[in-house]
Amino acid sequence: MANTLQNNAAISRIPFGDHSVSRRAFPSVYTLPLIRKGKHVELNRTIVVVKAKTKNNFHDDKDVDISLSPRVNAVKPSKTVAISDKPTALLQSGVPVIRLAAGEPDFDTPAVIAEAGMNAIRDGYTRYTPNAGTLELRQAICHKLKEENGITYTPDQIVVSNGAKQSAIQAVLAVCSPGDEVIIPAPFYVSYPEMARLADATPVILPTNISDNFLLDPKLLESNLTERSRLLILCSPSNPTGCVYPKKLLEEIAQIVAKHPRLLVLSDEIYEHIIYAPATHTSFASLPGMWDRTLTVNGFSKTFAMTGWRLGYVAGPKHFVTACGKIQSQFTSGASSISQKAAVAALGLGYAGGEVVSTMVKAFRERRDFLVKSFREMDGVKISEPQGAFYLFIDFSSYYGREAEGFGIIENSDSLCRYLLDKGLVALVPGSAFGDDTCIRISYADSLTNLEAAIKRIKKALIPLNSAALV
Repeated sequence: MANTLQNNAAISRIPFGDHSVSRRAFPSVYTLPLIRKGKHVELNRTIVVVKAKTKNNFHDDKDVDISLSPRVNAVKPSKTVAISDKPTALLQSGVPVIRLAAGEPDFDTPAVIAEAGMNAIRDGYTRYTPNAGTLELRQAICHKLKEENGITYTPDQIVVSNGAKQSAIQAVLAVCSPGDEVIIPAPFYVSYPEMARLADATPVILPTNISDNFLLDPKLLESNLTERSRLLILCSPSNPTGCVYPKKLLEEIAQIVAKHPRLLVLSDEIYEHIIYAPATHTSFASLPGMWDRTLTVNGFSKTFAMTGWRLGYVAGPKHFVTACGKIQSQFTSGASSISQKAAVAALGLGYAGGEVVSTMVKAFRERRDFLVKSFREMDGVKISEPQGAFYLFIDFSSYYGREAEGFGIIENSDSLCRYLLDKGLVALVPGSAFGDDTCIRISYADSLTNLEAAIKRIKKALIPLNSAALV
């Protein structure tokens, strides 16, 4: 097949088994790595059209236009999703990989919540719900926000969605216009910049420093705001760093925001109850003058270990939230009726999830303390102790530029993660996915036994790099 195509620019359609292949501008040496019915393969700027020979199209020479929209082409695939593929494949083949890349609690959904979901099925509560969510759940969310966050809403100012990610992107789409700027502190949750791009807005990334616990400098924010600035995204407690914004710092940021009439704030508070004293959570909308311009996003995945139930919500001024609901009505419509019944039970557990959640947080804290102590004992590692969530974001950049025998040069966070997976059988997420290539994200949503084993493997894998010369 390769010989048939080589140096043959005149061929326009070539037989290939039960398929025909058309080509334009093949390179001088060409091999076809993948053929699937009805699919196109593009290599070296070459468009290949593959068609099955059927009675209907055997003599049809028309090519199908497979171009994608510029909006989709501008979006990058999620690294956190892609990074899980190889460890999963290794595990399925029997390789004992320890996966510390997960962004979800390792606990089961609390029994009372699961039972509420099962009861919904038994009771036939399996039909469509209102687009914005059931009134029962929206009322429960309003009560939670008032009692726990100090912010007051009515049910028509809440939209329940299929996860907090959907709530967030609908908020971005609702308020951003082409050419607007979305201000995003880095390190950031992987999807924030892509949400901006999907809205034809421009992500403006503001770096933070590990020495400042990855907290946004208000002066840096102020110096980067323009008439095009439309949305500031804050995430506290943070994924990937675990930093928690103190109330005083949020008040400084609010004073800056108040100077810009067009500037809104998306406050992602999905990790609000996974927090370690003395740190405390402050909802941005509770600050003076910020209710009118804040869209608060939250959900049930992290606090209540309900990632697979897919349920989140946005709360805000009715004008903005109604727009989010309009998008949802043409996108997915209402969230799962079963999940919504389970969510009502979750909010019924008491303040901040009651004892069920506090037990999980206690376990997370024990794991965090173990990892912080262990990494601080390692040479060449910089660490900021997280105050919330269940991640460490650790600076390993002192190992960059070193050559590992049988692997090659450790050039960046991507190659270091590949090295630790290959040599240590520990799966981590490169900091480049979050906008900071000096670091690696480690999830401690795993048992203490697995974390202890992972530390031993990482230490062992780093030994050759400690003695390796910089290249």
